[in-house]
Amino acid sequence: MIFVQRRAGRKLQTELVELEKVRQNNVESEFVLKAMKLSTWHIDVPTKMLYVDADFRDNKGGLVGPPEFPIEDLTNVIDRADAQRVWMAIDKICTGASPSYHEVYRVKLGKGALYYWEESYGTIAARDVDGNPTRIVGTSMRIDAQKQMEADLIAARNKAEESDRLKTAFLANMGHEIRTPLNAIVGFADLLPVVESEEDRNQLISEIQKNNYKLLNIIDGLVSMSKVEAEAKSLVKSQTNIVPVLQEIADYYRTMVDGSTVVLATQFPYPEILMNTDITKFKEIVNNLMQNAVKFTAQGSITLGFDLQQGDKLLLWVLDTGKGIAEEHQERIFERFFKVDEYVPGTGLGLSVAKSHVESLGGSIGVDSVLDNGSRFWVELPLS
Repeated sequence: MIFVQRRAGRKLQTELVELEKVRQNNVESEFVLKAMKLSTWHIDVPTKMLYVDADFRDNKGGLVGPPEFPIEDLTNVIDRADAQRVWMAIDKICTGASPSYHEVYRVKLGKGALYYWEESYGTIAARDVDGNPTRIVGTSMRIDAQKQMEADLIAARNKAEESDRLKTAFLANMGHEIRTPLNAIVGFADLLPVVESEEDRNQLISEIQKNNYKLLNIIDGLVSMSKVEAEAKSLVKSQTNIVPVLQEIADYYRTMVDGSTVVLATQFPYPEILMNTDITKFKEIVNNLMQNAVKFTAQGSITLGFDLQQGDKLLLWVLDTGKGIAEEHQERIFERFFKVDEYVPGTGLGLSVAKSHVESLGGSIGVDSVLDNGSRFWVELPLS
């Protein structure tokens, strides 16, 4: 009797040890599932039912479905673009045509257009005497972050490729941009010694000065762009009355337009506005906006003005009656090397330089425009 009791005690102890091992394995498995935010499930092939055994995915907005449902119901919750592919993969593993299952698909959220991404794996866990699958086990996890990262990488790659294409086009265009005014300067200068009429000489000198300005403008744009990144955080601020600065810029560009077809006006509501800013960058911002307006306004008017905004901010604007900008180009107009019209001379850098300077001064820049109805470029900058 004592021998039997001892043997039963040893057996019980062994069973308790094994039970503890099972419990420990369950704890470890649950920990892994929680850490990975996985759900586990199995399909009972004869009844075509799917059972969710454990679900540790993010449960937000009622994303987790019922604990059991017919596998045919999957097509109702999976996005239409993925439903047929996923159903064919499940059918293959249930019929034994495939030993495993792996699919990535979108799960619909209600009746709207919202969805989340999910990735699932499955394998055959049991077969009948004929070798047909009777039980499929699998796991699923949400992969929204991974898909967002993929989308961001694709967008970044496309943007880099587009930037590279624009840069290549820009470099190819620079030879022509520089050569055109340079040829004019050299050609008109060669004619000066042989022209006797004072009127003709003055006309040639005027043309040389205009092309000299164009050439300097191109070189200045290239130099400014190369300095933007290096000096983005290098600010030399001082208290300056900006009204005389704006008036001086307006007077300069008044000489650059044909007064018979284009009127250059100003709207300065105050005779004095003190602003704590980097005046060099401020001037370059205004100059780039004015150059852009002069370039694209053949007739009508160009107006340089400003208003005071709440919160001690200055709203500076340049309004023109020029060609205007199509809506699809307005978001890209401030990108480097981007040109709406490739046939209009210029580097495609001026507005990008202006944007970089505005951001370094803690401001914002934008454009309101209608194609063929002019544009209004605006800059908002802090006064202090």
